[in-house]
Amino acid sequence: MSKEIPPVPTPTSKYLIEPLLSDKMPSGIPYIVGNEIAERFSFYGMRAILAVFLTTHLLDSSGNLDPMDDNTANVWQHNFVAAVYFLPLIGAILSDWLLGKYRTILWLSMFYCLGHAVMALADYPAMTGISPKATMAVALGLIAFGAGGIKPCVSAHVGDQFGAKNQHLLSNVYSWFYFAINFGSTFSTLLTPWLLVHYGPGVAFGVPGVLMAIATFTFWLGRNKFVHIPAGGRKFFTETISKDGLLAIANLAPLYLMLAPFWALFDQTQSSWVHQARDLNCNMLGYEVLPAQIQAANPILVMLFIPLFAYVIYPAINKVWRLTPLRKIGLGLLLTGPAFAVVAWTQMRIDAGETPHLSWQLLAYVLMTAAEIMVSITALEFSYTQAPKKMKSFIMGVYFLSITLGNVFTSGVNSFIKSQRDSGNDILVGADYFWFFTWVMIVTALIYVAWSNFYKGKTYIQGAEETTTI
Repeated sequence: MSKEIPPVPTPTSKYLIEPLLSDKMPSGIPYIVGNEIAERFSFYGMRAILAVFLTTHLLDSSGNLDPMDDNTANVWQHNFVAAVYFLPLIGAILSDWLLGKYRTILWLSMFYCLGHAVMALADYPAMTGISPKATMAVALGLIAFGAGGIKPCVSAHVGDQFGAKNQHLLSNVYSWFYFAINFGSTFSTLLTPWLLVHYGPGVAFGVPGVLMAIATFTFWLGRNKFVHIPAGGRKFFTETISKDGLLAIANLAPLYLMLAPFWALFDQTQSSWVHQARDLNCNMLGYEVLPAQIQAANPILVMLFIPLFAYVIYPAINKVWRLTPLRKIGLGLLLTGPAFAVVAWTQMRIDAGETPHLSWQLLAYVLMTAAEIMVSITALEFSYTQAPKKMKSFIMGVYFLSITLGNVFTSGVNSFIKSQRDSGNDILVGADYFWFFTWVMIVTALIYVAWSNFYKGKTYIQGAEETTTI
């Protein structure tokens, strides 16, 4: 039976500052998972209805209906997501240099809660006296600052709870951490579109705000259970510009650039796929599925696929072909193109005047979610292990820049389409739009397969003295 050997106490900290020498699951993990379930409910609940709100519910300052067109709504959505995943770099620097992960997460969560509160007021211009577009812009900015700032810290905070003796549990915990994300988002993606239809935007945006407040409280409750890795101070900058720090960034930069097209496609499940769903036959077993609710297919499939991949598919492949993290990512990228091709083919049928059944989009979700399992979970864990010990949050922030780049690309494409349309030149209309992104992904996947054969890096785990070259 293993014994937990506590680290040597220090007079300057009332919390654990390094993992226990134990092969057991860290006691702070349930609080992190509970926080993540509620926080993801709030974030994905809001995002689930953002496209529908902007294109069908948005008002002007006088309270009259003033919705955006699809391309403009896409620009707003993908610029917001780009900001959410750019700001992790700022949060990571604050965390690794100055505040530490716990205080960064707790303090920035306050901005997150405030953003949800402001967003709930966007449907009441008569009460606020503010244009709903301006209210939405402020709300999205606050949420982006809060959600983006805490994002790299939460992922790295999970890893910090593990030491040399229980690092073998890290892979499974990251999978269950991802499971928690999708458990929360499943219910929010089903509930908030229903709230929007039956109770209006104020309630639909307000409920995710309440869940974010619960998430913040849950995280605070775990403060005495967590390992609080101290901020690096000047050592953070020293390590960042050290040989190992610069080498880690240089090694990972090409990977992150090639992940950007994946995110350009994946994040359209909450924009262009929702717009397409309005033209589908959404009757499922006698129930009329709302276009925004179809997004729930992704988190449901994630929860089904995580154990399937971990205990069946990955072991089966490993028997005939050594399945490294980079190979998992490669398989995921290769699968993303066909997922978007299904959506493109479905759009071709819509363009021809047909009304395809939503089952075709569900097929695309199956392929896209399988790709997500192989790309996102693996890249998250891989980024943590490849980061020097005082750069964990920073490297996570750099990783999230790949999502920013993907969404900036999608936003740019939609801005260009709109500017061309305004000039009387229609481009990438209908299925051509989806085929364009499909080919971008296929070309990127082939480049990645060639590059991945030459990757060299090091593995860094908290509490371990040595690094292992891989």
